[in-house]
Order: sequence, then structure tokens, then C-alpha cells
Amino acid sequence: MNFKRIADAGDLKGKTALVRVDFNVPMDKGLVTDDTRLRAAVETVQTLRTQGAKVALLAHFGRPKGKRVAEMSLAPIAGAFAQVLGSNVSFVADCVGDHVKAAIADLRPAGVILLENTRFHAGEETGDMDLAKEIALLGDLYVNDAFSAAHRRHVSTAVLAELLPAYAGCAMERELDALEKALGNPEKPVLAVVGGAKVSSKIDLLKNLVTQVGMLAIGGGMANTFLAARSHAVGKSLCEHDLADTAREIEAIAKQNGCEILLPVDLVVAKAFAANAPHRTCGLDDVADDEMILDAGPQTVAALTDAMDSAKTLVWNGPLGAFELTPFDTATVAAAKAAAARARAGKLVAVAGGGDTVAALNHAGVADDFTFVSTAGGAFLEWMEGKPLPGVDALKA
Repeated sequence: MNFKRIADAGDLKGKTALVRVDFNVPMDKGLVTDDTRLRAAVETVQTLRTQGAKVALLAHFGRPKGKRVAEMSLAPIAGAFAQVLGSNVSFVADCVGDHVKAAIADLRPAGVILLENTRFHAGEETGDMDLAKEIALLGDLYVNDAFSAAHRRHVSTAVLAELLPAYAGCAMERELDALEKALGNPEKPVLAVVGGAKVSSKIDLLKNLVTQVGMLAIGGGMANTFLAARSHAVGKSLCEHDLADTAREIEAIAKQNGCEILLPVDLVVAKAFAANAPHRTCGLDDVADDEMILDAGPQTVAALTDAMDSAKTLVWNGPLGAFELTPFDTATVAAAKAAAARARAGKLVAVAGGGDTVAALNHAGVADDFTFVSTAGGAFLEWMEGKPLPGVDALKA
């Protein structure tokens, strides 16, 4: 994937960069409770400042639906980002207009200003060209550093790139490079691990992956649907019995494309969905009517580890069991540690993403050992589904 980077922008001295960041951070009583997304923006901002550019930050917060909602103002975030950046960050209470233009003009060279919530304007989410033209008047170039919003064709995530020279920010650059290594142009064989509760939420994902990878391991509640489609009894487990035909269709597509589907070969079952509930490990045809499958067993983990040994690239989305409850986190933690060890040793390019996935890898203590972990939930999933991402397409060289 060829896309434009800040390094391609040339001399930036005296120019104003409009930078789309993801500042949709968790807040409590006006205070930021997790500054991960703020820290992710620092490298891009400092890179631009070092080259003499003024930086005007564009972001959204919440879902104000085109209206001004005081509780969704970005004003408190300016101070929080200033602390993270270690430098002053101004704030202006809109993202268009002469007063915004004046506030940017008043900035010193390498100054930083945060503009008000772009979603206070109804045209933001509809991709309104008139709004885009107004915002474009504020800057000389556009930088997108918010992959998490790249699956939306909003003014601040895609349309501005049609009006100004457009580049990927440093965080976006890392994300796109990692995704290219994972599925765009991966080193083969490729193993995908997909877990989570429901097949219904990941049908497009599964149908795309089986045409892209050599091996697909399915875990979590999703695996129960596939096991039931193969006529295995699953007791009172989470299972979408009405999707049995869909599961069989996905298996047929996989076979046509030479993709091996790996399902659990042993199971951990319990009668209650609760931490430390009495449980046992059993075979595929030994689940009682009053039991539910809450995790994969040790033989499944061993088979998955063997698959990792034969793979060069791993793409992971979703846990293998009810990882929030001990001891039903065992398979997820063991598999995550196995993948991390191989990535650390340079034997595997391991890329993971999605909300539950990040939480599971953090729970296992191995997120830092993966080649790349994406925190962009929706955009990461749509990329895995093979869908176009407007915010990325707009940056292509």
C-alpha cells in the first residue's frame, strides 16, 4: 500500500497542519481517566512542530449529532493533552470561522491549538463539502493520525484530504505498515485467530479471511456455532443454532480456497457462568445438556501452538473463551503467551486488534511483545473484512 507520509510533505516552516487525532477518551467529572490516545498523538505533533509547522488539532468526542452539547466539549482535553505533550495547547470553541482563523494566526511558530468537537456541526458525519471547504481554509496541509476513525467518510477523516495535500501521521503510518505486513503483503503461511461471542457479528470477517489466509482458528462462543453445525452437542452453551448453514458455507468457502479451519478439539465446561465455577475438561461429544462451554482445552491450545510454529504471520481478533472469568481465561492466556514468545524471537509477525483482543492481551501481559496491537476497534475489523476505509484511501499516493 503506497500512501503519503509526513516525510513526503517537504518544507513545513510557517505552514499550518490540520491534524485529525482521536481524542475520544474516557472522561469522569471533566477529567481524562485514560490518556492512551493522547499519548499516541504526541509523535506526530512533535514531528510537525520540529519542522516549524503550526498544529491545529481536529477531533470528535461522543455523539452530539450535529448540536453543541456542553458535556461533549473538547475544552477539558486541551489541558490534559498539554500535560502529555509537555507544552502549551490553546483551545478555540469552534472548528470553522474567522475567529478560529485568527486564533491559529496568533499562534507562535510550532504552536498547538485544539479546535472544538467537529461533530458539533451536522455536516461532519455526512461528509459535507461546504463544511470541508470552510475547515480547509484554516490550514495548508492535512494529516490524518486517527486510524480508529478511518472507516468513516466524515469531513475530518476523509473529505479534507480531497482539498489539501494529505499525509498519514506517525501513528497512522505504523498502523498501515503493520496491517500491510499482516494481510496486505504478508509473509506466508498466514494464521488467523478469530474468537468472541457471536458468528453473526463477524460473518463478513470470516468470509474474507478464509480467502486470504492458510489457517483460520475459531474460538470463543463462535466456535460453538461451528461445532453445532458439525452435529456436536453443545449443551446450554452460547450458540447461534440458526447460523449453522452460514457456518457450513464458511467452511465450504475455506475448502475452495485451501484454508484449513481449526476448531477446538477439547473443551472446558461448567454449569454456571461464573468465576471459579466447578468445571471439567471434556471431548467434543461429552458436553452434558446442562453444561456450557466456557473455554478451549489444553489439546486445542497445543494444536494452535503447533499452527503458530508452521506460520510466519499471525492475525488475531477475539478471545478463545470467557477470559474475563478465571479459570476460563486459560486458553486465551496460554495461546497469547505462545504467540508473544514467537514474535519476540523473530519467528512470527503477530498483529492483533479489537477491543476484547487488546484487553485479553493486556490480561495475559503480552501486548508489548506482539509485533503490533491495534486499538482501533471498528476500523481494524472493517480492514480485516476487506472493506475499503475512506480515511486510508484518501491518503494513497
